[in-house]
Amino acid sequence: MKNYQEVIGIDVSKNKLDAFAYNRRLHREFSNDVLGYKSLLKWAKSNELKVFFCFENTGHYSLKLALYLSSKNAVYVQENPVVIKRSSGVIREKNDVVDAMMIARYGWLHREELSASELKDKELLEVGRLLALRDQLVRSRTGLKSTLSELKKLLNSSSTDTCCKTLVSSIAHLTSQINKIEKQLKSVIKDSEALSQNYRLITSLKGVGLVVGAQILYHTNNFKRFDSWRQFSSYCGTAPFGHSSGTSIHKRRKCHPMGDRQMKSLLSMAACTAIQHDSELRRYYKKKLEEGKLKMIALNNVRNKLLSRVFAVVKRGTPYVELHKFAA
Repeated sequence: MKNYQEVIGIDVSKNKLDAFAYNRRLHREFSNDVLGYKSLLKWAKSNELKVFFCFENTGHYSLKLALYLSSKNAVYVQENPVVIKRSSGVIREKNDVVDAMMIARYGWLHREELSASELKDKELLEVGRLLALRDQLVRSRTGLKSTLSELKKLLNSSSTDTCCKTLVSSIAHLTSQINKIEKQLKSVIKDSEALSQNYRLITSLKGVGLVVGAQILYHTNNFKRFDSWRQFSSYCGTAPFGHSSGTSIHKRRKCHPMGDRQMKSLLSMAACTAIQHDSELRRYYKKKLEEGKLKMIALNNVRNKLLSRVFAVVKRGTPYVELHKFAA
């Protein structure tokens, strides 16, 4: 991005875009729809400078903008909001214009390090939408199950209570909808040759099922986003980092709290399943416990071992084989 002459920082909200041209020190406001995007591109090209756009990843709100810019072959950088915030120093005032200025400043100062963002494939975007909806439905069902459990403790005959009947019916309906989403998820992955091939490889591992496999495909952009499992482990928050300073501070290595919490939680469940059904990982887990490591540290070792296997089978292009079964 170092050859660009201007950067336009965009603060994306639900209904509008606040755009700020860093070198020209100009601010404009646009609607967050197709008409606003057209006006934004026209304004950006008005000075005949080589321009790129920089904005935060705000989910559905920024996705619409990214889709439009991509369709027009406009160069843009979609960055993690935490990265921009932590690189901006002390900010005393907070409003949309200041945010747009902050984003533009980040884009200009880091232009030599930044690379243009690329939109995920249509199939992966569909996978992401289905996973997000499934997660929302699962959380709703969990809440209803908790309410039902509490009601049953208060009643002598829960089978005849109207509230309990309604809750049971709602839970059954949500379960049906979740099953439909999972069926559609399998269909989307199966219809894409690139996705289905890598999905088949990673699900050959014990502990990696539909949800974990689909989430890994989505977050790694079908293994194009990260070069190694260590990078993905750092993204998930399962990579341990050291903490030392001088001669007096030498703390033990531990995982940083910043990371994708959902992926970290899913990997924990995958690791627990793998320990139960994979004899090699079970021995590995017990070995770490015998070395005196805490259970969560040993579990984290299994999570990273699982990730290393996931990336290995994709790189090799063949399913995982339990070689210890063939040992003499």
